[in-house]
Formats: sequence, structure tokens, C-alpha cells
Amino acid sequence: MEGKTVIVTGASSGIGRACARVFADNGANVVAVGRNDKELNALREAQRNGSGTIRPHLADVQEFSQLDRVVTDTVDGFGGIDVLVNAAGIIRSGSIETTSLEDWDKLMNVNLRSVFYLMQRVAPHLEETKGNIVNVSSVAGTRAFPNVLAYCVSKAAIDQLTRCAALELAPKGVRVNAVNPGVVITSLHTRGGMDEESYAAFVERSKETHPIGRPGQPEEVADLVYYLASDKASWITGVTYAVDGGRAETCAR
Repeated sequence: MEGKTVIVTGASSGIGRACARVFADNGANVVAVGRNDKELNALREAQRNGSGTIRPHLADVQEFSQLDRVVTDTVDGFGGIDVLVNAAGIIRSGSIETTSLEDWDKLMNVNLRSVFYLMQRVAPHLEETKGNIVNVSSVAGTRAFPNVLAYCVSKAAIDQLTRCAALELAPKGVRVNAVNPGVVITSLHTRGGMDEESYAAFVERSKETHPIGRPGQPEEVADLVYYLASDKASWITGVTYAVDGGRAETCAR
């Protein structure tokens, strides 16, 4: 990754933050996109002694004009784009009976619509560099879970978007893959409305629902993202990879 340019969304926290760090640790110029200016600047400061660089870029992925600026500023600043990592995402509770249209639209806008648009905008630049895209999906994209309906649907759509785009961009030398994490220790669920007590119980329960006996850490997902984006994965495209402690192999529980 030495000298390559990588855009990472959702870089303020969780998996996105871990992805930004692993790319920068390996020499990449990382444009870290997020909504928390304080966390983005802390990420940059923590990386100052690394081999790569982190450039914070404050943006809301729901705003297409701001995504346009991310792409333009990246190309102007670094001369091109080699990798796009779509890690921004949100979750809300709700069933087919209780999910509000407002929550449905917000999840689709953040988890799916923004990913589609950014992939579309970045594709011509990746064609020039023979670069690639890695989308952060979820085990919820491959398995059904109760009371997170919109989240499951948005992630299933990401998986199919990944496969379709991979097929279409392969002749242009651009690879597209996705990773499907199980429960990972991040702020996703608490930001989605789960209180601390419920989240603690959820994490404890994850020790039983994941065959490997524990939830994952952001860095474990980021390492797979990095591998898929690297030249070592040059013959891999259109694949959604489980990184979930075996969660997808279990029956619903």
C-alpha cells in the first residue's frame, strides 16, 4: 500500500477507524471520512509517526454534494484513488410492523444509497489505477434476524450491489468485494438506540451465538479488508467474506 490513496468512510469510529489505521500503518495516504471532527483529528494525531498519512475529511454520507467534494479533494490532493472502503453504517431496531418510514429511509440512505453513489463516482478513477472497492456489509446481509428488518435488508442489498458491480467492473480491471462481520465491539448499537445495560447483555449473549465463543474486534475485520484491497488478493472479486466467528453457520438463536 506504500504511496497508494485510500478513501475510508465511517472513519470516526469502529471498523472504519480500524481500516483507516491499518492502511496508513502500511504506507497509504488515507482520506478518513466521518462526521465527528474531534475523533477524526484524534485519528490523524495518533498516526503522525506512522509510515502513511491520514487526512480527515468531515462529511455526511447522506449528502451527495459532500461525497462529490470527498472525491474531488482526494484526486486533487493525491492525484488519483486506488482503494475505496465503504464502512459507514447505522442500525435501528424495528420489525416489519414497527419500522417507521423515516427509519427505513435513513438506513437505506446511509447504508446503501451513499455506497452506491460513492462507488459510481469513484469507479472511473479506479479504472485508471486498476484499483478496487471493499464494502463493509454484515452477517445480517446473509442471515435474517428479528427486529432489525431495515438493517438486514440494507446489508443484503450491499452484498448484491457488490456482486453486480464486480461483474460489471472486472473487464476494466477494478475488483469489488465485501466483508460480512458478526457482532463486533463498536459503538454501532449504542448509537442506534441500545442502552448500556442492554448492550452489555447483548455482548455477553454473543459469546453463545458465535461458535468461536466471543464477539470480534474492529481490527480483525480491518485486517481482512486490507488483505482484499491488497495485491495479494488480485484474483478475488465479487465475493462476500464472512468474518464472524462462525455466526453465519448457526441456526437463528
